[in-house]
Parts: sequence; structure tokens; C-alpha cells
Amino acid sequence: MERRPQSPPSPPPSPPSRIILGKYQLTKFLGRGNFAKVYQARSLIDGSTVAVKVIDKSKTVDASMEPRIVREIDAMRRLQNHPNILKIHEVLATKTKIYLIVDFAGGGELFLKLARRRKFPEALARRYFQQLVSALCFCHRNGIAHRDLKPQNLLLDAEGNLKVSGFGLSALPEQLKNGLLHTACGTPAYTAPEILGRTGYDGSKADAWSCGVILYVLLAGHLPFDDSNIPAMCKRITRRDYQFPEGISKPARYLIYQLLDPNPKTRIRLENVFGNNWFKKSLREEPEEKLFDDKYSFDGYKKLELGVSAFDIISLSSGLNLSGLFETTTLRSEKRFTSSEEVGVVEEKVKEIGVRLGFRVEIGKNGAIGLGKGKVTMVVEVFKIVDDLLLVALKLENGGLEFEDVLWNDWKIGLQDVVLSWHNNHESNNLPMKFC
Repeated sequence: MERRPQSPPSPPPSPPSRIILGKYQLTKFLGRGNFAKVYQARSLIDGSTVAVKVIDKSKTVDASMEPRIVREIDAMRRLQNHPNILKIHEVLATKTKIYLIVDFAGGGELFLKLARRRKFPEALARRYFQQLVSALCFCHRNGIAHRDLKPQNLLLDAEGNLKVSGFGLSALPEQLKNGLLHTACGTPAYTAPEILGRTGYDGSKADAWSCGVILYVLLAGHLPFDDSNIPAMCKRITRRDYQFPEGISKPARYLIYQLLDPNPKTRIRLENVFGNNWFKKSLREEPEEKLFDDKYSFDGYKKLELGVSAFDIISLSSGLNLSGLFETTTLRSEKRFTSSEEVGVVEEKVKEIGVRLGFRVEIGKNGAIGLGKGKVTMVVEVFKIVDDLLLVALKLENGGLEFEDVLWNDWKIGLQDVVLSWHNNHESNNLPMKFC
């Protein structure tokens, strides 16, 4: 069954006009995300129109979003110089709020335009795809993998040019281990299959897979793989089991086929897409050699004059360590790990450790394991992703401080026999907690 993008409900009325630290006047409410509200604003200095992402620090603590915010700012700062990447102008901070000042994307989300039109003519889809590949090649040359590519993170400016945003799950060069990434993250329908595997993966190859899904969606109007059942989706991905609707040209189909290669070793690299004849047709971007000129690289980047702000002070004094924007430490409300054991083995191990540590153990109607001890209550759920690979989620309902301070190490030691690898929850929080 084809799944088409659905338009979100209309936003609430715009709030009364507000002044941000004497520099920006909020003029219109644009939308709401997981941890921020976004407004259109006018600069009181030069009259330009910008977008302001307003982050409430108290809510980021509750939602464990601090690492994502820091990473988003860090990545955008490093990627200032590409015309198809949303530009960050400055970051302002108070005791309760963080304000990200970014380009105003007057054309809105590509996702909403796609929802209205269902699918795009090939020429228009190609234009967006050309700009997307150009932006991502720039990211990869600077050592940054996006890892959460989807139409909702692709914006349009007033002239209809693509702007890549949503860098909260991006990977920076310093996160590499032996040249590879190891954390599971992203949105399942757009996430490369190797990210859920047991070994490291190439972030640029993972982004190439996501680009293949996006190109398919732009041309077909629906996803190539239905993600309502993750194990079934993984099997279809392995078999390359998807169909092209009529009207998509053979050259476009072949490029999608190269991108949606379940084997990352043979999947086409995005820099090689520039040589594809379908991609090059009516190319309106800069020539390839100019796109990869040194002036677009981070090494050749000269700091823009953004004004003295919280962003400048923190980044200059701590080597782009932006954690100083926050005055509290985020408690993680969920722990996740993968396992190669059978479901029953993992469940019995969880119950055994729970009893040993003095927890009351109950089994819910959906098979989840409920655990309680003093102020600490938690739920453990086990999901089968593919054959021989489980995802286990330990979700804290209450007692985060007690769990972190007293019990976490005991659980980690007790479960070590069934753990394949632990995953940081802030890097995988877009993965659904119900896989089937």
C-alpha cells in the first residue's frame, strides 16, 4: 500500500511581536519541532528577514536533546559556505532560552510541497536532487555525515532553491573510530540498512542510500519500502524488492538502483553521481570542479563576522565545544543496546538481573517487562530487527537520578553477556520504539 506524505495541521496564530536581546523582532510563527519553536523575524540592525529557532532549556533537559542541539550548531558552523545548506548567522543565549538565527527559507519545507503535488515532474525532481547531492558532497569533503536526510529536513528559499537543514543527528570527524561510525540513528524509512548492523559504517555511503530514497519519493510520490514493519522492510531492502511506477525514465531508475544498493561496498558514491548522464542533464549548478574548490572546504574557511555572541565566545574558547550553552546536565531517560541472542534469552536475563538487584518484575500485556524499586520504575522492551539481531530498550519512567547514580553500572555489568553494543539514545531517538 502506497504511503503518501500527509500535511500537518495548520500552525496556531502568530504570537505578539517580541524583541530578542535588542537585535531581532519576531514577526510570525512558522512551526514547532521536537525541542524548539521557529519564528520569522526581522533584524533590527539591517532589516533583513531571518528565521529564529527558540529552544527552551528546561524542555531540552526533559527530552535529552542537549547533544543534538550542540551537534546541530557545530555542524552548521562548519558548513557555512555552501549555497544549498541552511546558513547559521549567530547563536544568542539567556538563562532560559537559546536562539539560533538562521537563513529564512521562504519556500517552506520540500515535504509540504511534495504533499500538495504528490510527486514532481522529472526535471524539477532532478533540480532538487542536483542541489542535494552538491550540498552533501560538500558535507562529506568536510568530514560531516548528515544521517537524517528526509524531505522534512530539506527547505526551499524564496527562489525555490534547496537548503539542507536538520543536522541534529549529524556525525562530525572526531566521532569516527577507525574511519567508521558506530551509532544507530535516523528515520527508518530513509536509513541505510548497514546502520542497524553490528559493524561500523561509512557515513557518506549511508547518506547516499538516503538520497536514493528521497529521489524515489520525489519521482514516485511514495516510499520504496514500507516502514510499518521493520523486519519485513529489511528483508525487502536485502532483495531490492521495490517497484517503479510508470512515468519514471530508465536513466532515473538506474540511478536509484545504484543508490539503493543494500551492499554499501558496491553502492555508488555521491561524488560519482556527478558523472551520471541523467544527473548532468540541464545541470544548473556550478561545474563540478568549482563545487569542490578549496574555498568550499572547511580548511580554507575564514570565520565570518557574526558579531560577539554566546556562540562565538563558547566556540572560540573551547574548540567548538558548545556544551557551555547549557547550565544543566541532561539525564538520559532511555538506554538501548543490540543483541544477537534469542528474544527469550534476553528477556530471561533482564528478569534475572532485575530480581537480583531487588526490582519487582511484572510482564505487561504487550510482552514488555515492568520493573520497580523504590522511586525507580522502568520498562524493558525487546524488538527483533532482522534475523539474529535484536534491539533492546530500557526506558526509565521515574527515578532518573537514582538510576544514573546507583543502578546503571549494576545493570550494565549484569547484561554484558547478552549485549552486542550499546547505543547512545540521543543519536538513535528517531528510531521507532515499535518495530512490528
